[in-house]
Amino acid sequence: MQRGGFPPRAKLSPRYLSSPAGEWYQREGRGFSPENQLFLLLEHWAGISSRPTVLFFDEVDALVGDTLISLLRQIRAGYAQRPQAFLQSIVLCGVRDYRIHQGDGEVITGGSAFNIKTESLRMGNFLPEEVEALWLQHTEATGQTFEETIFPELWEDTAGQPWLVNALGYEVTWKDKSKRDRHQPITLADYKEACERLIQSRATHLDQLIDKLREPRVHSVISALLAGEQDELNVSPHDYEYVADLGLIRTRPGVRISNRIYREVIPRELTWAIQIGIANQEQAWYVTPEHRLDMGRLLAAFQQFFRENVEAWIGRFDYREAGPQLLMQAFLQRIVNGGGRINREYGLGRRRTDLFIEWPLDEARGLYGPMQRIVIELKILRGALEMVIEQGLVQTADYAASVGADEAHLVIFERAPDKSWEEKIWRREEKWGERAVTVWGA
Repeated sequence: MQRGGFPPRAKLSPRYLSSPAGEWYQREGRGFSPENQLFLLLEHWAGISSRPTVLFFDEVDALVGDTLISLLRQIRAGYAQRPQAFLQSIVLCGVRDYRIHQGDGEVITGGSAFNIKTESLRMGNFLPEEVEALWLQHTEATGQTFEETIFPELWEDTAGQPWLVNALGYEVTWKDKSKRDRHQPITLADYKEACERLIQSRATHLDQLIDKLREPRVHSVISALLAGEQDELNVSPHDYEYVADLGLIRTRPGVRISNRIYREVIPRELTWAIQIGIANQEQAWYVTPEHRLDMGRLLAAFQQFFRENVEAWIGRFDYREAGPQLLMQAFLQRIVNGGGRINREYGLGRRRTDLFIEWPLDEARGLYGPMQRIVIELKILRGALEMVIEQGLVQTADYAASVGADEAHLVIFERAPDKSWEEKIWRREEKWGERAVTVWGA
């Protein structure tokens, strides 16, 4: 699109070109200037239509600067002609953002450009009962049933986000060809496999979500969440509101990533280039003959990897504030991926990142057999070391108890430039109550 309307030689579909509006565009519309082309097309369309017309503009938030202003001016110019010589209603669909950005990124201030007539509406998430009712419509239509244990997981994974709820339903009932036989019930294992496939697919919605991470306002909020920091990072309240409107975070009861799938997708994407760039690390090196992860060996290898690569790799992250945590997650994902599963917990003001690894002990049964459960707590050293260790032991032990972990580890990253690596890298065995915790310095 140029300054307004269609570009003079836009590629239009045969179906559109054969329509009355398309015929008008070919006959007359190409001759009008871009600043009036859209207005005149909509005026003509309303004139040949026997009924009031409602038009939806999707992804209007992709327009910036003069292009967006031209669109809004042409719509506003036709408002007084409704409904005889202009559209009855026009809906602008996209991210709710009342600020117009020029091409250089500067915000144009001075009122709301979107305040044409009525109000801004945001499609909310489904409620838990609505999520279940929607999926049970499939059962009513086909007779195929779902295990009851799926629905709590579905809610945690999506928090009712409409696209995710529907995409997971399609993934598990249609894209899994073995489940097109409606006599076969959908099990929790089927659901978890579908969820992982959706995450790895980088479907359109998830790809657009990742693209949003590059925006400065999104960056400031997500950086604070990944780092667990609130005081050190200056984040505008308007940025929180914007990212909440995107559906990426929820702000009550605390600020956190809005659902489990997003919590998984965001760090995976931010560390993808690092994962594939980590050489000389193979999963088999860290798996014992009993098919357990040797966490002592794995975390010792990470200490050495961190020592050798931290400065070079963290410099490549867009999210440098959370660099050590992301580098650890990239290393773990490189080793665990394809065998086990990593669950992540992080949020504003927590000053830590919780990682929960589930590793299958029975290769044949995979993720649905007996599991080795490992908790790793990540903290940045701020303040006295012993105080941070004591605080971390409490947090690690509590988290390990809540998920039923077999072993627990606390990793403390020290960023002080005046200390040698010999001082930063160490290992200690500690206990908090009955819980043994291995503490690692990096």
